[in-house]
Amino acid sequence: MLDITKDIQSLTSFRRRSGDFMKQLKKTKRPVVLTVKGKAAAIVQDAGAYQRLLDIAARADAKEGIRQGLEDTRKGRLRSAGEFFDEFEAEHGIPR
Repeated sequence: MLDITKDIQSLTSFRRRSGDFMKQLKKTKRPVVLTVKGKAAAIVQDAGAYQRLLDIAARADAKEGIRQGLEDTRKGRLRSAGEFFDEFEAEHGIPR
């Protein structure tokens, strides 16, 4: 969760006190929003927290792919592997 009193800072402050910000990122695992002229311009995040975010996104993509496949099955949008490979080979000019 973002703490607007600590996690929104100007880019200038970040440049001047980057070491302090790095300690904060490591300790809190919360991202810091950097502003330029009062508007959000960038997000700085601890590498471990960012990796966790990437992992969550990858799992969500996999779950969505499975959900779509199950929905296609329920709606009868299927074809045999043979039909798929025949179409794929014809489309890409790959002979058997």
